[in-house]
Amino acid sequence: MAIYEYYCPTCRERFEQRRPMSEAGAAVQCPQGHRAERTVSVFAAPRGGTAIAEAPMGGGCCGGGACGCSN
Repeated sequence: MAIYEYYCPTCRERFEQRRPMSEAGAAVQCPQGHRAERTVSVFAAPRGGTAIAEAPMGGGCCGGGACGCSN
């Protein structure tokens, strides 16, 4: 089972639902019964941990200075 995030455009609410991965693309209704859309989940690093941008990569934020940000 996985937790998926959904958005109801009618209610303008986000909610989570636990479903089997095999049903990830199946239609879902919000708690009020409207058609909901699956959204992209946003992940966050826990406090106290090393942020990805702070991790030692050498050469700046892109691991070699490829982005042109001069870091």
